[in-house]
Amino acid sequence: MVKFKVVISNPKDGTAKSIEVDEPYSLNLIGKKIGDVIEGSLIGVEYKKLKITGGSDKSGFPMRPDIPGGRKVYILTGKGVGLRTIKGKTKKGYRKRILVRGNTITRDIYQVNMVIIE
Repeated sequence: MVKFKVVISNPKDGTAKSIEVDEPYSLNLIGKKIGDVIEGSLIGVEYKKLKITGGSDKSGFPMRPDIPGGRKVYILTGKGVGLRTIKGKTKKGYRKRILVRGNTITRDIYQVNMVIIE
């Protein structure tokens, strides 16, 4: 059974709404990538168009748009998604090896973040 927690953000008023998406609708999200635009009716919401902006897996590792596929991989990054900025350690040239997930939604994903376009 595939279940996703979907967080839908509204940029016009700055609010976010969290919903649970169960089996018949959740299968429509598998295989989609970050940046894809989907119809709201595919997941059972009243919004017209939604854009996938990110997510995380069941262990809390974030999805990165520049990593292809749905796999976990260690990357060496200096900035961006997944790297916490700690005061004093984020100097010029600071890089860290972190574990992130690829940009494709698979069964291992727990949370999917979306934004309303229309």
